[in-house]
Amino acid sequence: MGKIYIIGLGPGSVDHLTLGAIERIHSGHKNFLRTEKHPTVSYFLKNNIDFESFDYLYDKEEDFEGLYNNIADSLIKEARERKVINYFVPGNPLVAEKTVEILLQKDIETEIISGMSFIEPMVEIVGRDPINGLKIVDGSDFNSLMIDINVDTIITQVYNRRIMSDIKLILAEIYGDEYNIWVINGAGIEEEEKVHNIPIYNLDRIDKIGYLTSVYIPSVNNEREGIYDFNNIVKILRILRGENGCPWDIKQDHKSIRNCVIEEAYEVVDAIDSGDIDNFIEELGDLLLQVIFHGEIANDEGEFNLIDITSKLAEKLIYRHPHIFLVKEVENTQEVGYNWNELKDSQRGLSSVVEKMTSLPALPALMKSYKIQDRAAQVGFDWDDIRGPLDKIMEEYEEVLEAIETKDKDKIEEELGDLLFAVVNLARFLKVDPEVALNGTNNKFIKRFAIMEKEATKAGKKLEHMSLSQMDLLWDKAKEDKS
Repeated sequence: MGKIYIIGLGPGSVDHLTLGAIERIHSGHKNFLRTEKHPTVSYFLKNNIDFESFDYLYDKEEDFEGLYNNIADSLIKEARERKVINYFVPGNPLVAEKTVEILLQKDIETEIISGMSFIEPMVEIVGRDPINGLKIVDGSDFNSLMIDINVDTIITQVYNRRIMSDIKLILAEIYGDEYNIWVINGAGIEEEEKVHNIPIYNLDRIDKIGYLTSVYIPSVNNEREGIYDFNNIVKILRILRGENGCPWDIKQDHKSIRNCVIEEAYEVVDAIDSGDIDNFIEELGDLLLQVIFHGEIANDEGEFNLIDITSKLAEKLIYRHPHIFLVKEVENTQEVGYNWNELKDSQRGLSSVVEKMTSLPALPALMKSYKIQDRAAQVGFDWDDIRGPLDKIMEEYEEVLEAIETKDKDKIEEELGDLLFAVVNLARFLKVDPEVALNGTNNKFIKRFAIMEKEATKAGKKLEHMSLSQMDLLWDKAKEDKS
């Protein structure tokens, strides 16, 4: 089978080599180094110890994942041929060492000979206790999802200026350009250690960036920096609903705030239509608060918690996107939409078209009629061309006129409903959202009415004291305004 001893070389100084590491160096077994670009290699050279490194692979592989897997496969092959080999890695083998992670998952015997990691000298340099939270991430694969503003973060494997530039752009988006961080080269190596405490915008401007470069980002002081994440909002809400919290927040339950969800959703839609980004951000926050609020109420009642919500959402997204997470392929966005509805209905045990219609939630009437007609269209109950829905509108319009003649209020209401339903059908056929269209008209009406009122005020009059013909003149003037 073969065996691989995996040995940590420490953060850099030869003085950090453990007795176990030195013993393996002199064991007589073949020595492999992930990289010889490490100060402790001088010990091998001084004592005439043969070794091979995998540095030559760094230029051959297109990405780090391929590189690490290639190294692991090469080591396993050597171990099976030679029975026992030594594999030396910088720092501690179990800290930020991807090749070791891969080896431990393989069908090969391994034994870890520990070493000091780069973490100890780094926390000594910055003077921050990791007990308050410390996250370590790989710079070669760094992205915004790895950021947690409420704990300190070390980004290691910052091999070159390109990686540092990518890190800078990601950090600046979250923390801002002026946020102060540390860049540390050669932590724990007296001759090479260099510390930079700089704002993020200077990250890729430092002189030396190499295989011993790491970035240390301190946690955010939320109140001072004005930066908060999802967990901060949960914490704030728990304070509000906790002992000595806000009496209003404490007494709320699912039913008492259910209308807030609808109101906040509509305010998000209004913010989108207005094009005001700041307002859009604020309204999305208000909508998010409703989700967190219901999650915390449920948690207090022992019903479910926020992790249940996010887990259920993740499962749903994966299940309803088989073309991404499974093998199934789709050709266009229409097929994606249909697959979503098909999978959604299957998950809920809905089979007949009527069941799919009656299962629709308590949506606003325009939105619900659109979805009902869409369900019917999915099984082929639809117009062949635009003439069909147009003629239907005219038919329903005539029936409204007939109902008005009868003076039967119920009949009038019924026929008006049919006319509205026909108009929604035309909107669906034209791929126009009737809710959005009507909301746009509402806003347009308010804007024009505001112009009318302004013009009336200029003339020293009030609308309520004007005749309809006078207001019609103002309305025509408002319609001419293109601002």
